[in-house]
Amino acid sequence: MVKNIIPTSLNEALELLNDRPFKIMAGGTDLMVQRRAWSQTPPEFIEDVLYIFNLEELKYIKEDKGFIVIGSTTPVEDLLHNDLTPFLLKEAIGIMASPALRHMATIAGNIGNASPAGDTLPILYVLDAIIVLESIEGIRELPINEVITGPRKHVIKQNEIIKEIKIPISVYTDSVFEKVGGRKADAISKLSFTGAVNIKDDKVLDFRIAFGAVSATILRRKEIEEKYVGLTKEELIGKVDEIVNEYDPFIRPIDDQRSNKEYRKTVALNLLKNFIITL
Repeated sequence: MVKNIIPTSLNEALELLNDRPFKIMAGGTDLMVQRRAWSQTPPEFIEDVLYIFNLEELKYIKEDKGFIVIGSTTPVEDLLHNDLTPFLLKEAIGIMASPALRHMATIAGNIGNASPAGDTLPILYVLDAIIVLESIEGIRELPINEVITGPRKHVIKQNEIIKEIKIPISVYTDSVFEKVGGRKADAISKLSFTGAVNIKDDKVLDFRIAFGAVSATILRRKEIEEKYVGLTKEELIGKVDEIVNEYDPFIRPIDDQRSNKEYRKTVALNLLKNFIITL
């Protein structure tokens, strides 16, 4: 028989996870869709479920030593209205779902779900987010690109929980998040694009690009970005076709029920080009 347990503290949750495997559920906005059953019947779970949404210990957003730190059960609606939340993250949250779902959804859920179509993931990649994992053995911190290894795949251990997400405080003079879907909200992305640049005294100090739903994981290529740091804005714009060609071989979307690979690739490269030429 499947067991459903609601721990009353983080320590209790960690002890339970160390004892046996659980499917961890916070808001459940991803999991409930994955486990959906027939109309008007409850979702079907074949594994024990640990419900952690009530853990107030994990609901916070704060500034600490050069980072914005977000507790893993913090609803994204709270982040949308918090002054500490990075602008790009607010951009994604504002169109990612209905207000009702945003009161339940968490960005940690996007990480644990590990779908390349996750709305907040390209932004977390661009912002160099660090994922803090905790077990009774201790804490470890990993950059997000080392946590997510493929569609629905990650390195989070059976006895670990996502404790928080740490985002380095950064400054960008231009940034954008674009989601392409059947609707602006309440739709799974066909693809998404995130760009961020910091230009000061006409020099490119930082240049970051990420795509969602065009490869097995979020696509970000730091080695490409670094080639264009140090240029003037006009030099960067002048190299737009070169930059598009650099990303072209790495954009390898698939055909599925939401879209086809040719459309995804064309739109992804167009979004990249438009971001650069409109700086």
